[in-house]
Amino acid sequence: MALAVGEGGGWGKEETEEEEGLWGGGERDPAQSSEWFPVAVSKPLHIPADLQTARSALPAACLPPRVPSTMRAWIFFLLCLAGRALAAPQQEALPDETEVVEETVAEVAEVPVGANPVQVEVGEFDEGGEDAEEEVVAENPCQNHHCKHGKVCELDENNTPMCVCQDPTSCPAPIGEFEKVCSNDNKTFDSSCHFFATKCTLEGTKKGHKLHLDYIGPCKYIPPCLDSELTEFPLRMRDWLKNVLVTLYERDEDNNLLTEKQKLRVKKIHENEKRLEAGDHPVELLARDFEKNYNMYIFPVHWQFGQLDQHPSDGYLSHTELAPLRAPLIPMEHCTTRFFETCDLDRDKYIALDEWAGCFGIKEGHRQGSCDLNLHPPPAVPDSL
Repeated sequence: MALAVGEGGGWGKEETEEEEGLWGGGERDPAQSSEWFPVAVSKPLHIPADLQTARSALPAACLPPRVPSTMRAWIFFLLCLAGRALAAPQQEALPDETEVVEETVAEVAEVPVGANPVQVEVGEFDEGGEDAEEEVVAENPCQNHHCKHGKVCELDENNTPMCVCQDPTSCPAPIGEFEKVCSNDNKTFDSSCHFFATKCTLEGTKKGHKLHLDYIGPCKYIPPCLDSELTEFPLRMRDWLKNVLVTLYERDEDNNLLTEKQKLRVKKIHENEKRLEAGDHPVELLARDFEKNYNMYIFPVHWQFGQLDQHPSDGYLSHTELAPLRAPLIPMEHCTTRFFETCDLDRDKYIALDEWAGCFGIKEGHRQGSCDLNLHPPPAVPDSL
């Protein structure tokens, strides 16, 4: 394009092919750019109406002076016009950005306070997972099928649960020596799991019939129990049972280790200032304390019987029910086995409450009733004993 002055002369720009290429999409060679120079034209300078309108809207500072048109003035005018044109879209875009922010805030405000969409989704997923677990449990008949030690539950071809002997090699590896057990044939097993699994494989045999767990820990030499030592054993055992109850009472704040009725009985023992504190005492002192504080020893003896008489609770202790007490004691008290053998007066392989209390020196009138047990005749001796 070419700017030209009116009849009075001025500045103009000659239109070149290179410039047409610049504005029309072609390439322009900077070396061939035209220079501003004065030209004479026959037509006056024409300013479009929209340009005049834009000019009237500009601030006074942006308008060229009312002097004969010069190229410097028009450059100044065009720069002001371009600056205003560039500023206008930015000002118009601001409301749009504000609206977007307001809309976003409005959307967030719709979410209730404290509601986390992620947590809601997780909760729904968890509920679905629980349903799936419940279905799996419901479909597994072995879930509620109990098997005794040494056996595991398996399903037969009709999907019916049954107990079969556990493979000893499937037992967990022992952590330490304290997990080992010794059988009555003086053989050490890695754990009680290994022992009972092995005993199960011997079911129906004479060896399996006689095999039982003797004590906890690896097998070691157990010296024979002398008659004099057997007389002393119930004295120490009686005192130990009393101290166990007192310790439970002292620690039973919120653990419910004892019933309220049991707490009342042990409270009297605990408050007795004349009782012997826990510890090793001469046999003579234990015997005198039993005579002076006889009533303190009745309930501990009955309580221990009730703790063992669980499977079933019938007033008789089988070899299996007695095992939790005797197995830990044998390595420390070598008279344990002989003591419980002498308690079974009728040799029926069961120790009744009357026999138990008599072994600890409880008088006949105090041997029954304290445990509130429903006493029944002992069942037939099972083959496994």
